[in-house]
Amino acid sequence: MNIPGIGAVTKDDELDWYYSEPIAIPVLGADCQVVVEGYDDDPNKEDFHTAINNFLSADRTVLKEAEPYIYQYYERCRDYYDPNDDDYVDIKCSNDIWQHIRLGVEPTFTRRTYGDKGIYVSLECSCDWEQEHGLQIVFKNGRKVNKVGAYDGHVTNSDAYADDNLENVIFK
Repeated sequence: MNIPGIGAVTKDDELDWYYSEPIAIPVLGADCQVVVEGYDDDPNKEDFHTAINNFLSADRTVLKEAEPYIYQYYERCRDYYDPNDDDYVDIKCSNDIWQHIRLGVEPTFTRRTYGDKGIYVSLECSCDWEQEHGLQIVFKNGRKVNKVGAYDGHVTNSDAYADDNLENVIFK
């Protein structure tokens, strides 16, 4: 089977997800295996195609715009660690945050269950300051970062906290 934008895909019948061959993802600066969740039963597959196209055409400026929010996440985590611990990470400014992040290589496209029911791209990353929970970066419609924080699987803070007031909050 082919999905527009990512080409031939292989289905994981157990999860009902599709996996692409590794393809270049400019925003991530790497070749990645794209994951598409819930595609078969979705009545508006074109929404997936649009989000895939948006994500594949995005550049690093999308991540640069999220930098202050990722730094806020770092600062929140930093407050829980003793500066004398070996695992303590001292990042002086938001520009240096990327030196401590390893971006994920399996962007996962999924339709949001609640709210706008849009297509979101979730990326599970690792980071030096929070090794247990890592870093989740979510892109709304593949175009703009709408959520960062510890990996929790939710695509918005509104969904994560069951609070509609957090619909447009990138980091909580």
